[in-house]
Amino acid sequence: MEEAIEKMLHGFRSFRDTYFSGDSELFDQLKHGQHPRSLIIACSDSRVDPALITESDPGDLFVIRNVANLVPPYEPDTRHHGVSAALEYAVNGLQVEHIIIIGHSDCGGIHALMERTPEKPAGEFLDAWLDLAEPAKQAAMVLSNASPHTRHRACEEASLVLGLENLLTFPWIRERVDAGKLALHAWYFHIAAGRLFGYDRAKGGFTEFHPSLHLSQSEDHQP
Repeated sequence: MEEAIEKMLHGFRSFRDTYFSGDSELFDQLKHGQHPRSLIIACSDSRVDPALITESDPGDLFVIRNVANLVPPYEPDTRHHGVSAALEYAVNGLQVEHIIIIGHSDCGGIHALMERTPEKPAGEFLDAWLDLAEPAKQAAMVLSNASPHTRHRACEEASLVLGLENLLTFPWIRERVDAGKLALHAWYFHIAAGRLFGYDRAKGGFTEFHPSLHLSQSEDHQP
């Protein structure tokens, strides 16, 4: 138990030496405020760190993480909405230029969604949260002759497309997208293969990003 904490403290010392000593100017700038250009909605999975897989510096990304990287629809009521509050701050406050939903292979949240039944719910809080992705599950279950692995991946991808649709239910997101001030993206990270795919609306599927491939060639990020 202590080894895990010691590893983190050692990491902090290395972080401090890198960014707070010598001639480093990054945190001299960041101490005055943040100005990220991109918002990333990612899974809480410990293997999928958005900053790590995109090699981003502190201050580059505003990040929302939750189980299965889900996006709720716009629901202006008096209940608690953590994801929606973070979206509001990023879009209206920070005025980010991109929103990227990053899903991934072998997602435990999607696995729980696919395996749950009325008799065996996913969990006390998890079950209601996964209701957000139930339409993605139903779309994947249409592949009745496919293997469980294929259906799980189909659900992982369908939940990303559903997330894009839900983003556009927020009027202030739709307004900025329509004005050309905000672009929406859905990416899929394959953990085992180390490959990244982007949703291509024109093709209705995900296309792999290659090192020499520009965003405009592989991804239609318009609504």
